[in-house]
This record gives sequence, structure tokens and C-alpha cells, in this order.
Amino acid sequence: MNPLSSLAASPLFLRRVLWLDAGTGVATGLLQVLLAAHLAPLLGLPERLLVASGWAVFGYVAAISFIATRPVIPPALVRLLIVANGVWVLGCLALLFGGLVAPTLMGQGFLATQAVAVGLLIELQWFGVQRAAAQPAW
Repeated sequence: MNPLSSLAASPLFLRRVLWLDAGTGVATGLLQVLLAAHLAPLLGLPERLLVASGWAVFGYVAAISFIATRPVIPPALVRLLIVANGVWVLGCLALLFGGLVAPTLMGQGFLATQAVAVGLLIELQWFGVQRAAAQPAW
């Protein structure tokens, strides 16, 4: 069995994915809140947008942390996280293609990377919650 298969087969898979999401959220939130003034001109994104979305990410991380620390992870709450992540992806795509802002090439990469990374987290969370539902003992 390859390492990825054994990780996915683990009863801790969903919890680990949630902590991965939380960890990347903390990193992104810190980056956006603490370095917004430096990032805004590099990314071509408004400083206020970076700060506000950074703080929003911290709220999301608090929700993930609450869910990930439950003795049994509630599938309905994970589905709610999946929806929130989907909204984030749509927001990134709207900023990228909607003409609301004029991101630089680096900003386009930043938004595209977030959309792809969060899309991957959606897939992993969906897989984990489906797997957990199939294994009621988890």
C-alpha cells in the first residue's frame, strides 16, 4: 500500500485534513493581515481587501478548530466548511476574472494558487466526510 493510500484509509484522515486546512488558513491570514501594506502593490489587490479577508480566514480557522477537536467530527459541519471553501474559491475566481480589481501577474498567481489549493481541500474534505459516513465507527 502506498503512503497516500494508507493515509486516506486512516480513521484520522478527515481530522488531519481539517488541521491542514486550519494550518494553511493561519499562514494565509497572518500573511494577509501582517503584510498587507507590502503585498497590496505587489499583488495589485486593495490593502483593505487583504486585511479583511485575512481576518475572515481567522474566523474560519476558529470554526475548523472547533470542529476538528470534537470527539466525533460532525459531518454536517464539515459540509458547511466545504461550502465556505467553495465560496472562497468563487471569490478568488471573481477577483481573478471579474474585472473588480486589476491584479498584477503575481496577484493573478496568488488568487489562482488559493483557488486551486482550497479546491483541493474541498476534495479532501469531501472524500474524508464520505469515507467517515461509510465507516460509522469513526
